Amino acid sequence: MKIQLLLLIHFSMLVSVHCSSGNEYDMLDRFLKLKRLKRLEMDHASNKDITDEYSYSPVYVGPQDGLKDADKISELPGQPDGTDFDQYSGYVTVDPDHGKALFYYLTESPINSSTNPLLLWLNGGPGCSSMAGAMTELGPFKVNADERTLSRNIYAWNNVSNILFLESPPGVGFSYSNTSSDYVTGDAKTAKDSFTFLVNWLERFPEYKPRDFYIAGQSYAGHYIPQLSKLILQNNENGNQTRINLKGIAMGNAYVDGETQYIAKYDYLQAHAIISDEIHKGIFSNCIQEAYHASLCEYYLKQVEAAKSNIFIYDIYAPLCVPGKNGTPPARFDPCSGNYMNRYLNTPAVQKSLHVKEMVWKSCSDLLDWKDMPLTVLPVIKDLLASGISVWFYSGDTDARIPVTSTRYAIKKLKPSVKTQWYPWMYQDEVGGYAVGYESNQLVFVTIRGAGHSVPSYQPGRAHAFITSFLKGELP
Repeated sequence: MKIQLLLLIHFSMLVSVHCSSGNEYDMLDRFLKLKRLKRLEMDHASNKDITDEYSYSPVYVGPQDGLKDADKISELPGQPDGTDFDQYSGYVTVDPDHGKALFYYLTESPINSSTNPLLLWLNGGPGCSSMAGAMTELGPFKVNADERTLSRNIYAWNNVSNILFLESPPGVGFSYSNTSSDYVTGDAKTAKDSFTFLVNWLERFPEYKPRDFYIAGQSYAGHYIPQLSKLILQNNENGNQTRINLKGIAMGNAYVDGETQYIAKYDYLQAHAIISDEIHKGIFSNCIQEAYHASLCEYYLKQVEAAKSNIFIYDIYAPLCVPGKNGTPPARFDPCSGNYMNRYLNTPAVQKSLHVKEMVWKSCSDLLDWKDMPLTVLPVIKDLLASGISVWFYSGDTDARIPVTSTRYAIKKLKPSVKTQWYPWMYQDEVGGYAVGYESNQLVFVTIRGAGHSVPSYQPGRAHAFITSFLKGELP
């Protein structure tokens, strides 16, 4: 495949957590198109070994005395009666000279919180908020259609782990910097800021220092997670700062490799009867093969856009959000849930309870100028596997943005040996999905049947079964 083509289409393949608001979709689309028009003014040393880009150096550690108590949430507006777990939120300074601070939201477990592991959750983008994960996916609450009250999520992941939601980099969600140059960012800077956050957060919550630590996320977190994990391991080996007991990572519908993602998307669209065989052939003949034809490639790409224009590409079988008509959540999920979350988090009383600066919260940032992005993070994932870290991929099988085929193709490039053959795993007497284990089951791939891009939104029970298996280190 011609590298010049990959660089041009690289950003068009990226995704965020699903932002159900039309405005946020438009914002992210404009962001990606702008990057493409700029011909990706990034560090395209992305094709060399990118592990050198994330070398360890000591990070800022600030005083944390008294900040944990100040961060405790007494009650979120509209939360259900009987809420039986502790919640904390606030800012952690990562650069006092720049006035740079990252926002977090911690939901502890209702049972065994003192012994359960700590799970860091990251949403994608680049530049989308992990509060979407907290409020529409795996968190303990979901915002109701009245946009003022919360309902309990019985499949919340804090049933089995203490969950730390982080908004990173600055400019995303409630996180901010007083220095405008900090909004010129990218993968490497985001990883270092997130690592600095963790070191400081663990000083604020020292009881979590000895706990088993895991990282999970989706979409562009397929970049965030391996790169942050690499920094953690380098610190553990070479640093004299807090050692983080990283045990494993889980990445859902994850963007990890640009080449396989591009090919896999069109294979998935053809296999699911969204594009015709002719369009599929036209894409491969004119956009991917060595004989690249710009005008014909553009023609077939427009055919693809037309074919999928009236479906929700993050879940090809989901209804679209039609404001005013989706008041009662359908059986699978409410397509307007992102709208409810947006309005809830922009309520002054909610922002006060979260201990944040009063501001306009957006699920995906329009402030960022993303400068560096490797075309693949597979070399980093190889390093993590060599270090003994468990690496799990999971895919909702109705997502067409980063489809199940993308993950399968990316794993194939790692050339792993199969330990546990592909098999159906069961949930409540039905097939929950399929799984395969590689390299003594250190590398695992799990599908979640009937789930879209944001897996816990669509199949909460199956997603809960998956994360329970991951934390136990046992295939589902």
